[in-house]
Amino acid sequence: MPPQLKLIQRRLGLGVLTLFLVSLVVFGATQALPGDPAKAILGKQSAEKARYEALRRQLNLDRPVYVQYESWLKGVVTGNMGTSLASGTTVTSLIGRKVANSFALVLLAALISIPISLVIGSLSALWRDSAFDLTASVGSLALAALPEFVIGILLMLLFATAVTHLLPAVSLIPPGASPWANWDLLILPVMTLVLAVAPYISRILRASMIEVLESDYVQMARLKGMPERTVLQRHALPNAVIPAIQVSALQLAWLAGGVVVVEYLFNYPGIGSAFVDAVNNRDLPVVQAIALLIAAVYVCANLLADILTILVSPRLRTGLR
Repeated sequence: MPPQLKLIQRRLGLGVLTLFLVSLVVFGATQALPGDPAKAILGKQSAEKARYEALRRQLNLDRPVYVQYESWLKGVVTGNMGTSLASGTTVTSLIGRKVANSFALVLLAALISIPISLVIGSLSALWRDSAFDLTASVGSLALAALPEFVIGILLMLLFATAVTHLLPAVSLIPPGASPWANWDLLILPVMTLVLAVAPYISRILRASMIEVLESDYVQMARLKGMPERTVLQRHALPNAVIPAIQVSALQLAWLAGGVVVVEYLFNYPGIGSAFVDAVNNRDLPVVQAIALLIAAVYVCANLLADILTILVSPRLRTGLR
């Protein structure tokens, strides 16, 4: 078996193990929350002991914790995430549309932020200490210092309320409607995510590119008379982009969690609003499903970054034999 394939298989195995451990943490954390879900659902009616006991049996709360976990894990593996305690519908149908809405935000933010970051980082390294480099460095540092909700509020003040009224301040997509049919509602949330993510990637790529451009093998390639474009494409970028891949994966994973704050800020109907409502209603199956989904995005993003690093890195392509 090729060494590359062995390394990829090892990464996949570690990813599956990580998800299993995360499932233990998620289930244990939700079980450790104070209060009784059955009492929270019944409210004042919890005084009716027969109804209370029947609901506990229905929710499997009368079983040992390890049996509850085993039943829940089997449901996760088979795609049955359980039933919402608040609405009585299946968790999959409850969060399915909201996951699609959040996916639209994350996808657009990734497709915009990563190319822009790569271009800005590369040009800043090539034009080091120029006016462009200084402006990009100061701007990215300022944006990196601001939390995403502050960036969102500033954009809202600038484009939706105080200064201009070009865009809607609230991104409330009608129930059942596709986010792709409401482009104006996506602009501010996507801009917020892009401005929160792009500075980190561009700064890492700039630092990595500068280090590579000053390396011995790049200097040797230039001394051999290679065109500058060939030097950049064959020697500089393949090595400089590796840290950027890792940082991009971390930022994409952050988007899965950071999107919760942005969605709540713009009243966007995604997993953020679903997560907040589930916590307020103590809807444990929904909380568990969303938490595990976000963790799965983190793991998958890091796995993708590892695989791309193996495929892109010249050292890993040639040095594993």
